[in-house]
Amino acid sequence: MINVIQHLEKNPDLVTLLKEQKASLIGISSMEQKAILDAFSSEVELESAAWL
Repeated sequence: MINVIQHLEKNPDLVTLLKEQKASLIGISSMEQKAILDAFSSEVELESAAWL
C-alpha cells in the first residue's frame, strides 16, 4: 500500500480522479481507498491551515 500512496503523492491529479470516482485502485478495498482519500484531504487542509 505504501507504493500506492507514494505514487499518489507524485501524481496528485490521480487523487482528484479517485475523489470524483473516475478511477479506482485495483487491489485496494473500498475501506482502504476511503482512508487514503481521507488522509490526502486532511493533509491538504493541514498544509493550508499552516499558512493562515
